[in-house]
Order: sequence, then structure tokens, then C-alpha cells
Amino acid sequence: MSNPANTRVVVAMMEHETNTFSPVPTPLARFGRGGFGVPEGPEVYTRFKGTGTGIGGLLDTADDAGWDIVTPIAGNAAPSGKVHADAYNYMSDAICSAVEAGCDAVMLDLHGAMVTETTTDGEGTLLARIRSIAPDIPIGISLDLHANMTGAIVDNCTVLVGYKTYPHLDMYEAGAHAGQLLVRTLAGEINPVMVWGSRPILAQTLRMGHEDEPMGPLLEMARLQESRGLLASSVFGGFPLADIWHAGLSVVTIADANQPAAEEACDLILDAAWAERAEFMFEAQPLSETIAEAKAMTNGPIVLLDHADNAASGGTQDTVAVLAEVLEQELEDVAMFAICDPEAVREMTVTGVGNEITLSLGGKTDMPAIGRVGEPLTVTGNVRALTDGQFPVTVPMGRGTQTDMGATGVLEVGSVKIVVISRNVEPWDPGCFRSVGVEPTHMRYLILKSRIHYRAGFHDISTRDIACNGVGVTSSDNSLFTFENVRRPIYPLDENVTATPEYGPAPTR
Repeated sequence: MSNPANTRVVVAMMEHETNTFSPVPTPLARFGRGGFGVPEGPEVYTRFKGTGTGIGGLLDTADDAGWDIVTPIAGNAAPSGKVHADAYNYMSDAICSAVEAGCDAVMLDLHGAMVTETTTDGEGTLLARIRSIAPDIPIGISLDLHANMTGAIVDNCTVLVGYKTYPHLDMYEAGAHAGQLLVRTLAGEINPVMVWGSRPILAQTLRMGHEDEPMGPLLEMARLQESRGLLASSVFGGFPLADIWHAGLSVVTIADANQPAAEEACDLILDAAWAERAEFMFEAQPLSETIAEAKAMTNGPIVLLDHADNAASGGTQDTVAVLAEVLEQELEDVAMFAICDPEAVREMTVTGVGNEITLSLGGKTDMPAIGRVGEPLTVTGNVRALTDGQFPVTVPMGRGTQTDMGATGVLEVGSVKIVVISRNVEPWDPGCFRSVGVEPTHMRYLILKSRIHYRAGFHDISTRDIACNGVGVTSSDNSLFTFENVRRPIYPLDENVTATPEYGPAPTR
């Protein structure tokens, strides 16, 4: 590249992990924060430059290359149901308009599991559209570890890199890696050849932690391949709560002008994953037994994971089964994050700090996909705090960004402190407690509506982590869900599944 200062690059973000069983709507407003809408234009650069995000890594890489940066939009919504068509079109149009205006490269921070009202492959559809506008333009993307890979994604980008951690501590590094590969491609230093493959495994999210088996060893294999010369090796556990054909585990490898090397590396990891497929399944014991066992433990904080209602997997975040059981069994010194119930927060605000209130808490949302109606819990307690719900993220995952819980309150019921919020937020930064006056290290129990991301900020705080089989559309119990569109046969939904099953072609939509 003779004059990098003349290189114009479009850098944007469009992220959403879609739970097709979730009743939580996904309008455009969900992709913004604090009621200020989705960041666009120069605000994107200002808000995300230097942050611990994928787009932060892309921006820094483009800056380091001396490129002229155009930032049309940066949308990132908490997981929920299908993205509304107008929201998807608005963000896609913004990105494509910037490409149409003229550029030399495109860098995108995407998720890889976006389903919309009009397409089951939000990312692939966007990339194909960009390709139709500028067929030869180099495109580099970073993707979430839970991406459901498709041919449209791989075929319509130049390089892609996935996170290698869960919780996602390396979002910045994945973005920077993808950006650096694109810079080297434009400079003529490398000729990336990308291949991908998948295995029919509908792996469960609770079994994808990078410190755990079976995902940890697979990610280490990918790192080893990169250390030995592969340009990139990415393992995608997939997002199993998307009832689409492509849901499942996949691998993408990139070699420098050496397709056989990329193919060999890809197959090596896929074969290892298939051999360990049974380890990707999670089984929980009855909730009452789990809480009884936790009650007998002493040294805290003990984390009780309400994983069936995880906001970062599309949960409503307002089911109360775990909380009700904790209250029933009279566990003491408990803090919970969080029940998402804007109505309850409004009632607490009217009541005021220091006053007693009786609330119908949570249970405001029906979940038809699993045949459940909302079941609120009537509680009486004292309002201990009211805030605007804003706090800065300090842990590596998203460092430098701002969390917006919406109007927030703390309700104290006996010795249980319940954080009640107005926007879906998963607890991965202890600021979710500290910003409302609750010190998590002083509690014996922490009820967290999370799966794995809580480890980003609570790993060094907790003495024990216990998965609690509560209620919600992010349950690990496959029998609760009716899968109609995922490719079949697939493990564990079917018996006698082979590594390369005879299933029909993927839909084109």
C-alpha cells in the first residue's frame, strides 16, 4: 500500500444474539443506550475508541495504519427475540450507504447469530449486500464465540476472527486481529485463504467457558495453530437457542495462500469437538435440592446462577423461581442482580427511599415458546436505593463503555437485597451492585441471572458457583423447546447422529 493516508475505511458495529424463543422485542431503540438512540457518525469514534470492544480494536488498528476512518453506525443490543425489520434495515442501510459513498476497505464488529424478521442470517445478508455494492472490496470482521456460522458470512468477507474467551475478555483483541489481517492484506503482505466447517452439535452455552472442558482445549488448539503460522483459527460454539438451520458448532481457519493447511487445521479441531460432543451437554438437578445444598455452605460469596433467565441469552430477566426458593428456604445475607421490572421501579420511586412497599415483583412477561405465563412474586420490603442505573464498565470485557440499567432500585426483603432494573443487563461487572450501594464481597450469597459472563467480574470474588435450574427461555433443558428449523439430524436432539449427517441444503433466505 503506497500511501496509507489515502485509504478510506468504513468501520461499524451491528451486534445482536437472537434467541428465537424469546418474547422480548428487538426494536431499533434496543441498539442504543440511555434513550439517546444508536450512536452514529463521529459519536461512534468518540464513544468506542480505545474501549475493550471489537470495534475498539478495529478503530485502533485503522488509526495505527493511518487510514481515513468513516463510522456510520454502532448498534449493540442485549440478546432478545428477532430483530425488527425496520431496525435491521436502518443499520444495514447506514453501513451500505457509507460503502456506496466510496471506500477502500470495510471493518465490521458483528455477532454472527443475528436473526431478523426478514432473514435468518443477518450478518451474511449484510455482507452479501456490501459485496453486491463493491464486489472486490476487502472486508474484515470480528465475531462472537457464539456465532452460528454460515456460508454467506464466510463467502462474503476477506478475513474473520472470533473471540477465544467466554466470558468475552478478548473482544478488543479479536477486533484488532481481524483489523491487522486486513491491513496486511491491503499492503500485499499476505493472501488469506479461508475455509470453514461444522459438526452437527447443538452445544449448550453453559459448557462453553474457556476455562472449562470441552471448549477450553479446543480454543487452545486454535491458539497453537496460530502460533505455528496459521493467520487465524476460530472456534464457534454456536448459539443453540436460535432455531435456524445453521445453529451449531463450527470452525473457521485462515492460512496464507495455503488452502490445504487451512483445511487440515479446521478438520483437526472439528474432529476433536465431535469426539467430546457429550461433554457439551448440561444437566441440572431440581431447584429445591440445589438451594438446600447452598444453604448448608458457609464461606461466601457463593454465586447462585439463575441461568435459565439470562439476559445475555435472550431471557426476560423477570422470572422469580430462584428468588422465591431462596426466600422460602430463608437463606441469609443475599444480594440479587437483577429483576428487570420497570413497573416495580416506578412504584419504588413513588414510595421513596427508606419506606416500606409491597410489590408484585417480576413475572410481567409471558413465554409462549415454553408454555409459561408470567408468575409475579408478591414481596414486602424496604426501598434502600434509587439511581439512574448508569455506571462505567471497568473489567476487560467492554472496558471503558457505559452500562445503562435504566431507572434502578434496591428492594430489601428481610436480609435479601434485590436490584430491580428497567433495562436488560447481565451482571458481569461488580459495578452493577456497587453503583447502587451494595458491596458484593460482603454478601454470603449472590444470585446472578447469568451463565458464564459473570466470571468477567466475579471470578475472583466468588468462593463457589452453583447452577440453579430456574425458569426461563434460556434454559438448558432442550425438552422445553420445539425446534422446527434447525438442521436434522443433530446431536443431542436426535439419536445415532454421524459426524457428517445426510441433511438437506441450507435455506437461501
